[in-house]
Amino acid sequence: MEPIEIGLIVSGGMLVLVILGMRVAFAAGLAGVVGLIWIFWAKKGYDPEAFIWAVGIAAKIAGQVPHSKVANQALSLIPTFILIGYLAYYAGLTKALFEAAKRWIAWVPGGLAVATVFATAGFAAVSGASIATSAVFARIAIPEMLKIGYDKRFAAGVVAAGGTLASLIPPSAILVIYAIIVEQDVGKLLLAGFIPGAFSALIYGGLIIGMAMTIKNFGPPVKGYSWKDRLVSLPPALPIFFVVFIIIVFIYNPFGGDAWGTPTEGGALGAFVVFCMAAYKGMRWAELKDALLETAKLSVMIFTIIWGVLIYVRFLGFAKLPNAFSDWITSLDYSPMLILIMILLAYAVLGMFMDAIGMLLLTLPVVYPAVMALNGGEAVSAAQSTFGMSGAMCAVWFGILVVKMAEFCLITPPIGLNCFVVAGVRDDLSVQDVFRGVTPFFIADAITIALLIAFPAIVIWLPSMAG
Repeated sequence: MEPIEIGLIVSGGMLVLVILGMRVAFAAGLAGVVGLIWIFWAKKGYDPEAFIWAVGIAAKIAGQVPHSKVANQALSLIPTFILIGYLAYYAGLTKALFEAAKRWIAWVPGGLAVATVFATAGFAAVSGASIATSAVFARIAIPEMLKIGYDKRFAAGVVAAGGTLASLIPPSAILVIYAIIVEQDVGKLLLAGFIPGAFSALIYGGLIIGMAMTIKNFGPPVKGYSWKDRLVSLPPALPIFFVVFIIIVFIYNPFGGDAWGTPTEGGALGAFVVFCMAAYKGMRWAELKDALLETAKLSVMIFTIIWGVLIYVRFLGFAKLPNAFSDWITSLDYSPMLILIMILLAYAVLGMFMDAIGMLLLTLPVVYPAVMALNGGEAVSAAQSTFGMSGAMCAVWFGILVVKMAEFCLITPPIGLNCFVVAGVRDDLSVQDVFRGVTPFFIADAITIALLIAFPAIVIWLPSMAG
């Protein structure tokens, strides 16, 4: 049996295991080991005496791959970004941000829901974890919306959908993972997430305002705040933007000259600044312990998925599946843009059965080379490319598109993790309630993705300015 055939069979078996409920990390790791054993044993003609040899080779590869890849310094960004979010919560920055958004925005139709979306976007700028964002605002924003008569399902949907913005707005753990897997510049990808993230928040806000203007008794505006009240609310919320400014300036020196540090150092500096803010606000030892433990738990979960998937990725390399898929994609008699759209639609379907990080890790080693081939290769210039951008910018553009699809998957049933988090925080909500509440936001996400495809400049303008 040819390696490609083995690759297809093992990959199909892994997907079956995931659909049956096995964790992605374990399904991918098991598939990788079994596939490696099968390939090396097949090379020896399935000689019974060679089976032990094949097991030894597979075990050696499986043991070496995780450390050699995860030792990458850039991955240390993940725990620092997550820690920033938890420390910001204990520093009181979350409540201050929500209060400022409420006083400035809540006067519009559906204003409190719109304020929640913009507050989650602001918090996403210091939190790299969608789960943390959803959990925090489920405690803060949902009670406020229920007080003035919002439907509890829609209120929960606003928080779950708003939490997904942390996947796109830097600092983003998923963007870091994408950069590591496809070996692209982490800083440029983080920079590229700003405008699409803000754009997504605006689309969400526009959707809510439109619903409030057309549906009777939907999200009454909140009035009564004077200009003095609004101005007073700004200083407590400004530290969040100060932290974001520090990180971006540190990574990409806008004043000319070389950057002052690496993204890893920028993340560490941001975490230290937020820690100082939290300590100044009176954070207790118990709260610091909780922040560190929650950061460790979420980081270990992400790293475990990475370890398992990297074993599977090495197996794919031996099976030559990525090259075969790339050749097949480029041979199709359809326009490259149509093929790209079909790939993104496939992500929407996969997201119904897999978590966002696992989905990207499993598919990118195969899909990314194919997309680069559609554009003309990683070294192609903008003038010679299919999509009108250089290979480096195409990698950034595609990264934002797939991360946006990963956001979409965080709220799609039956796996939508953000919906489970919101339901877990609120005893008066079921998971089904939250899934019903996020339904309108599917339309908003579809519009956003369509515009990002139609107008790539929304994504690539900022990173291209950075050089």
